[in-house]
Amino acid sequence: MRVLIVDDEKSIRTSTMVAIQAAGHQADTADGGQVAVLKLAEEAYDLAFLDLRLGDEDGLEVLEQIKRQYPKLPVVVFTAYASIASAVAAIQRGAFDYLEKPFTPEHLRQIISRVEKQRRLESRIDDLQDQISQENPKTEIHSSDPKMIAALDILFRAAPTQAAILLLGENGTGKSVLAREIHRRSNSKEGPFVTVSCPSLSRELLESELFGHVKGAFTGAVRDTWGKVAAAESGTLFLDEIGELPLEIQPKLLRLLQERQYERLGENKPRIANTRIIAATNKDLKECVRNGTFREDLYYRLDVISVTIPPLRERVRDIENLANQFLQFFARQLGRPELAFSNEALHRIRGHSWRGNIRELRNTIERAAILARTDQIEDVFLSDESPDGHMTDVAVGSEITLDQLEEVHIRRILQRASSLDSAAKTLGIDPATLYRKRKRLKL
Repeated sequence: MRVLIVDDEKSIRTSTMVAIQAAGHQADTADGGQVAVLKLAEEAYDLAFLDLRLGDEDGLEVLEQIKRQYPKLPVVVFTAYASIASAVAAIQRGAFDYLEKPFTPEHLRQIISRVEKQRRLESRIDDLQDQISQENPKTEIHSSDPKMIAALDILFRAAPTQAAILLLGENGTGKSVLAREIHRRSNSKEGPFVTVSCPSLSRELLESELFGHVKGAFTGAVRDTWGKVAAAESGTLFLDEIGELPLEIQPKLLRLLQERQYERLGENKPRIANTRIIAATNKDLKECVRNGTFREDLYYRLDVISVTIPPLRERVRDIENLANQFLQFFARQLGRPELAFSNEALHRIRGHSWRGNIRELRNTIERAAILARTDQIEDVFLSDESPDGHMTDVAVGSEITLDQLEEVHIRRILQRASSLDSAAKTLGIDPATLYRKRKRLKL
């Protein structure tokens, strides 16, 4: 590593530089804060040691200036025993650690070792993020559809605030992607983005997952554990499928939203949470409130900023753009950059109803890219039939005949209607006509 030592005492600068060089690193020195700032502007450093007493200069002010200009640079402060309080203040302002004077070369090596370990972890995280981005296509957060444009405008205007946000919409519409984008545009973007999938665990495990527990709180609680609320400190907590949140946990979430307080399981000590809440669901929460499965007060607390993400079939202008984005990604992944849709394939893509939304579109394009025999994709391998051979997944404007569209419509009305008379009334035909159509269509 390249290390900068900032101290107004020459003996400290010299001894520290010798110890750092002995540990196999490069070292440079500065006798004051402004000299250090100039050196940092000229050279790239991996670590800085900073004395909190720099003659007439305030080391804390120098620290703030360095962290403001170079937020990722680890800064270790030098401090005498009498100024430990200042060292604590420095940690609160972003210092990596403090080194008490007088220190030994071993103390110095231990801190350098910890910085190196953090650098390796950060590098590993960057590698994993690159790997994830290569394995998953990035969904662009823009749209040509008026409804989606309006939804994005509301979300992005609310992003810099701390208001709770509720994302509504069908599965596969990109709610989790939007939640991450809101976090990226928020004032908490430097903090963590933590996801909790509400249907994935039992009530007891979900409560522990959210709020944490103390040792002995329940069978199997062998040690204290911090939950996802604590993990999301100074960041964003994303509650996916919140409509599945058990009633017993809902009062605790309401308290978190209203008072910013929570307690770990088995503990009576209230804790303060500094985290932003984003929730998503494919359920009709108003209907859940009427059914008694979702608390009305929690619903209204979440409903500060509520946006419904339109299904893909209603975003006709976006379908082709998304399909091309996915194809470009999978083409690069497969080493077939020349892959492209034929006009017939694009026509079929635009006409499909995409009941699985963006997730279905992505999977379909991936399959088409893998199975395409030539660089021209003539067949995108869509299926408009259910396992029993009947047309099911169609929409108005799909590439189907009127007879096929009529069959699907009658079938769906019959599935929902309480009786044949009710179905005939919905269809606007008499029961005898419906009987004949059922017989002809073998329904």
